[in-house]
Amino acid sequence: MNWNNLETANGNATMIPALLSQLNVFPDEALYEDDPWYSLWGNLYYEGTLYSAAFAAVPEIVKTAASAPEKATLSFFLLPIAVEIARKKEEVVIAPELLPAYQQAIFQLADVAARCIAVNKNPEIARAAAAAFALAAGLPQYAELLLEVKSEHVEEILEWCLEE
Repeated sequence: MNWNNLETANGNATMIPALLSQLNVFPDEALYEDDPWYSLWGNLYYEGTLYSAAFAAVPEIVKTAASAPEKATLSFFLLPIAVEIARKKEEVVIAPELLPAYQQAIFQLADVAARCIAVNKNPEIARAAAAAFALAAGLPQYAELLLEVKSEHVEEILEWCLEE
């Protein structure tokens, strides 16, 4: 992979491999500013803009999560999901050399999520897993809905839907 030819919010993507390698230790996400996640989000998908390096990074993120799904934290799911939702909404075209690995990673994310929630009953990861399943089925609008609706609003939304 030639990261020099890929873009991030801060220019070329030469720093992305070092950030991705930090994921191998499954870093804690106690604070949103914790690296490497903070820098990955800020470089790959910043203020609603997707950068080409995101499409090379997503397969690496999913590959790391697949190596030990029981250790995967929320951003292992949320960043790839957010990238795919934004890609679909914005109709972003992925470079042909990145497309096969990216598509495979989005599909594989659902399998990784299923293996993760088998041991980690965290409700936020379960919500992200459901969104990953929706993406694998080609339903990005459902994935977005699952992530955007807060748990405290689910009952209200269900009541509203059932009234119709």
